[in-house]
Amino acid sequence: MAIKQLALVAFVALSLAACEEERYRGASRHWIPIPSATYALMSEKGMNKDQPVLIRSYKKESELEIWKRKADGQYALLKTFPMCRWSGQLGPKVREGDRMAPEGFYAIAPQQMNPNSSYYVSFNMGYPNAYDRAHGRTGAHLMVHGACSSAGCYSMTDDQIGEIYALVREAQNAGQKAVQMQAFPFRMTAKNLAQHRLDPNIAFWKNLKEGSDYFEVTKDEPAVAVAGGRYVFNGGSALAAVAEKRQQDETEVASLVAKGTPAIRLVYDDGDQHASFKQALMSNGAAALNRSAAWASKDVGVSREEALAVGPRVAVLDANGRTKATVRAASADNDAVLAAVTAAPAEEPAKPAPAKAEPAKPAASGPAAATQVARVSPGQALQAPVLASATSTPVAPAEEKPFLQRALSFMPVFGSSTSADQGMTTGSTPVASASPAAPTSILAPLPPRRASSLRTSNLDQATAGYASQTTTR
Repeated sequence: MAIKQLALVAFVALSLAACEEERYRGASRHWIPIPSATYALMSEKGMNKDQPVLIRSYKKESELEIWKRKADGQYALLKTFPMCRWSGQLGPKVREGDRMAPEGFYAIAPQQMNPNSSYYVSFNMGYPNAYDRAHGRTGAHLMVHGACSSAGCYSMTDDQIGEIYALVREAQNAGQKAVQMQAFPFRMTAKNLAQHRLDPNIAFWKNLKEGSDYFEVTKDEPAVAVAGGRYVFNGGSALAAVAEKRQQDETEVASLVAKGTPAIRLVYDDGDQHASFKQALMSNGAAALNRSAAWASKDVGVSREEALAVGPRVAVLDANGRTKATVRAASADNDAVLAAVTAAPAEEPAKPAPAKAEPAKPAASGPAAATQVARVSPGQALQAPVLASATSTPVAPAEEKPFLQRALSFMPVFGSSTSADQGMTTGSTPVASASPAAPTSILAPLPPRRASSLRTSNLDQATAGYASQTTTR
């Protein structure tokens, strides 16, 4: 019996090895070496290739960080990579096809590594995770890959993703079961939180900050769970220190707001890239952003180059979160955003209500009379300002009455007459008056009131419709 069990175990082990071998058969890219310069950097920082790694990414700053856990159990920053491309807007991915790159806490297991990607090499972030599923979010195959082209992914150059892939692979080969990726909209600084305090996603971002605070205080990977539709992070002995950091940040945010930090919302044409790549793209074209090697990704080009030519639009928000001005920033950098906000047009002052017209004055002595035209202002009684007066022209006889009088003479008269020189009304009915030689009382109905046109301020949304890659990234 024992022999049969040993044989079964050996068979299963051989089968798994065969699957692993088959999985990477012909995929020599899986064995991309860690660059020698990175080995030297690890040595300087007291790290080695087998230690666990952790990934942090930031959309607004277009950066991706690789952290390594040292011998003392704490993570330390190994290297920061400028991001070549991400698509969509700041905020979480919600549905398939929205071009949004995920935000949240994700785990990358060995089976999510893809050396056969059409975008050089890649790994699947694990979207949707438990949080995403709890909120009914849809989408699949959201990756970190090469080729500098994104339709909902975080895209690096081929050289960058090769190095990142190799670092993750070596940590997994040494026993790390899953690599945590913390994907943020921006660095969780007091300045960013103060600027984006009225963004519709701020509650979600503050929830992400709880995990970020734990990592930054302890330099240890937070344990992540989902309860009540929120991320929940372990506290332990560090709970008090994490709470203290949160309180300090909230105090700093309040201070920045009190000093006049504007509330904004960034609206991208379609994502962004690091300034270093943007400069290379504008100077030397898309070919400068990918290496030309035998393993290079297919020639897909940089996605939506035209969306990278300028920085995002900055929507300046009022106290209720409504847009009161929109300006274009040179980049997403805080200084460029602040410069754009400073240059934003001032709010238009409220227009004063139109002054009431003076009542018509009695005509001068003599047989002449003033020619008057009735005018209606919304919400006001009918007024009769004098448009022209004839002081020397005799009044036409009855059969040659002025046109207005002849036109109004067909209208019936209700109630008592009023004095023409005061422009008064009879009861609640406005009265239009003319002053011929012989006073005549004539009533005219009000013309229909025009509805005042309302102006609304809407932000143009980033264009959609780009077909996302679903099976090869």
